[in-house]
Amino acid sequence: MLKKAFDPIDNAPLILFRMTFGLLIAAESIVAIFTGWVKKNLIDPSISIPHIGFDFLVPLPGYGMYFYFSIMGILGLFIMLGYKYRISLTLYTLMWTSVYLMQKASYNNHYYLLILVCLIMLFLPANRYASLDAKNNPSIKSLTMPRWISWVMITQMAIVYFFATLAKFYPDWLDGTFTGILFSSLSSFPVLGSVFTEKWFHIFIAYSGIFFDGLIIPALLWKKTRNFALIASLLFHLFNSVTLQIGIFPYFALSFIVFFYPSETIRHIFFKKKPQLQTENVNKNYPFSKVISYFFIPFFIIQLILPIRHYFIKGDVLWTEEAHRLSWRMMLRQKSGITNFKVIDKKINEVLPYNIVEKLTRKQLSLVTSKPDGMWQMAQHIKKEFSEKGIDVSIFIDSKLSVNNKPYKTFIDPTVDFAQAKWNYFGHNDWILLYDKNGKLIEK
Repeated sequence: MLKKAFDPIDNAPLILFRMTFGLLIAAESIVAIFTGWVKKNLIDPSISIPHIGFDFLVPLPGYGMYFYFSIMGILGLFIMLGYKYRISLTLYTLMWTSVYLMQKASYNNHYYLLILVCLIMLFLPANRYASLDAKNNPSIKSLTMPRWISWVMITQMAIVYFFATLAKFYPDWLDGTFTGILFSSLSSFPVLGSVFTEKWFHIFIAYSGIFFDGLIIPALLWKKTRNFALIASLLFHLFNSVTLQIGIFPYFALSFIVFFYPSETIRHIFFKKKPQLQTENVNKNYPFSKVISYFFIPFFIIQLILPIRHYFIKGDVLWTEEAHRLSWRMMLRQKSGITNFKVIDKKINEVLPYNIVEKLTRKQLSLVTSKPDGMWQMAQHIKKEFSEKGIDVSIFIDSKLSVNNKPYKTFIDPTVDFAQAKWNYFGHNDWILLYDKNGKLIEK
């Protein structure tokens, strides 16, 4: 098995993926400008809410983020063309990771997936054919790649789909509650709007999602079902793209399919002028690559650990949100909240007015009223704001939340002073109240 991993195969799938990947991230960057995503998330906000621990990452002032995203778009095109490939990809990876970390009000799983794939691609020889690098430096040109490269890409998507499947096995998904919430809001959708409100359709979508996520990788791996799986993937992802409007993710997911087909098939379809690989003339003595031992194995072990960490933290992750991110828990619940921040001047023991609605964007408001890390960060910002005025304050949070339109319950311990509260990075924060299956408060 190990020896087979280093067998040379045609590198057509990797070359095609590089081109598609570069085009998609270029499109993502440019579309983010013209749809207003950059303005709404990085220019309009007067308060920055980054991932905890990354407060030093702040958006560029003025219209600097338009320039920033334009550069990312250009880098995407460079990657597509294979121009200064590693430099372009390194710069894009750093820039995109910074965008991801500097704001979290607008969160999407494919933002995280982009970072992972960028890291993978940094170690792959994706510029050795049909690239400007190979044209300018013919010595790097190659028709082959070791087979393990395809295995790495398949493994990455297998992890995504496996944990996306596992996360769906909870009551509100299995009985169609959440899919009902999701699609009922699309009742005005052309032609299918009335269907989207039907209970049978909600159940159909719920179980279609489970079966697709759970079976698509095995179906693509098996030759007899591969073409059917391709058709199913096209229908599934295009449907999601049109109805749910989730950015480039559907097309990004589809681009990985090239690694499931024989590399010669990809060459024959997409690179007709590419010389056919003559395996008898190829050197098969590939040295053992240290990158597998020192990067890819730890890389995938970490990805297997992150999605299960919530099992080791008290409370239901759907309620607490602890260990929700980086776990492929995609579009699983709707959460709404009514949250008020009570600021008290400790010196005179009087309530000070503070209106968060005037200071935050709509998405930031959703973050600080329904997610514990957002609440904690908002409290720290309020504390800092008053501290700069020389006022020492206590901050109490009155928050009631509903998950999937269930009855509202108190989310935060109202007696905790958030000016003094700490954030637990790796475990449960005791100021998040927990409830049993009957909705009864669990005493600390």
